[in-house]
Amino acid sequence: MKKDTFRIVTRGTDGQILIRDYDSEEALHRRHTQIGVDDCSTDLDLRGLPVFRGLIGPIPEGANIIRYESPEVFETLTKQWTVDRPQRRPGSRARARVPQ
Repeated sequence: MKKDTFRIVTRGTDGQILIRDYDSEEALHRRHTQIGVDDCSTDLDLRGLPVFRGLIGPIPEGANIIRYESPEVFETLTKQWTVDRPQRRPGSRARARVPQ
């Protein structure tokens, strides 16, 4: 499925997360300055997409969404993601027996 929705995630002055979706790349170009092109993403659908000044991305989100985040949102959500990750259960792998 082609990725066709561009999502910008920033933080408002009141601290709330703000999400704005664009239906086309042209609409996104009207509000943001392109400084390059993604040429190294492991998601091949993202290669060749624009990189914008002041935004982190492109980042895949779901089947058809291309996400860009402000640096502050990216840092906050990344820290939250590392804390929220489920802990591994101890003993889930077979332990090697050490001869005595």
